[in-house]
Amino acid sequence: MKKRKLMTLEIFTILLFLIFMIPFFLIFINSAKPTLEIIVDPLAWPQNFGQFLENVQYILTSPSVNYVSSFMSSVIITVVSVAVIILVSSMAAWVLVRAETKLANVIFMIFVAAMIVPFQVVMFPLISWFHRIESTLGLLNTPFRLLQNYPGIILAYLGFGLPLSIFLFHGFIKGVPLELEEAAIIDGCSKVGVFFRIIFPILKPITVTVMILNGIWIWNDYLLPLLMLGMTGNVQTLPLAVANFVSSFVRRWDLILTSTIMAMLPIVIVFLFLQKHIIKGMVEGSVKG
Repeated sequence: MKKRKLMTLEIFTILLFLIFMIPFFLIFINSAKPTLEIIVDPLAWPQNFGQFLENVQYILTSPSVNYVSSFMSSVIITVVSVAVIILVSSMAAWVLVRAETKLANVIFMIFVAAMIVPFQVVMFPLISWFHRIESTLGLLNTPFRLLQNYPGIILAYLGFGLPLSIFLFHGFIKGVPLELEEAAIIDGCSKVGVFFRIIFPILKPITVTVMILNGIWIWNDYLLPLLMLGMTGNVQTLPLAVANFVSSFVRRWDLILTSTIMAMLPIVIVFLFLQKHIIKGMVEGSVKG
């Protein structure tokens, strides 16, 4: 009876996987077909996969998508934002756990409550706030302006990424024995040394989880870069570049689908290599919390 239930669950999981993979399968096979074949029969298998390589070469060299520059911008924004989120949220969570005061509990609950606030509620006040800061600091006509440049969007991602990251780190750190820190302090280690030499290495599983969750979100995000960077700004992420490309080649579905694959492929590869750490970190965090 138990084996039958397990087999049923496995079959259901496989069917669910196939259902979720259908859109990716359609994107892949249609990216290797001319537009006319896509319109006539989108479910047909492509006759020549060389079309896909030609599309890739065209997109890499096309000034309308500027793939290389957009790719580097996405890498910079994602890597720096994730690094700052991990550093700030891990230190904040450690302090909140070890403080054991009512104020620390209130601050933690504020971060938890911030997780349920939709981005759409705060997006216009956010942009207005950035404009006000730029006006106050005189950054409107300088290359260091917060809007349409790296510092502003990284700061915005830090604000939106902290609540969930602190929540995950908080649950994990609660299971770290306090005796490890006390022993390090007795040996003459400073508070900063205790965190970076003792605590932070222990946080590796949950750190990888936070890194992947925030990395996927930031890499694929479209709305926040659209509001802050604009469609014609100097800094363009890959989702914005693909959107511009779609508006330029609205009838070339083969190029549009190829550009979509090229935009999502890097983060998919990273996720496949690190997915086991996501499950490990979340399970350990929930058990220890």
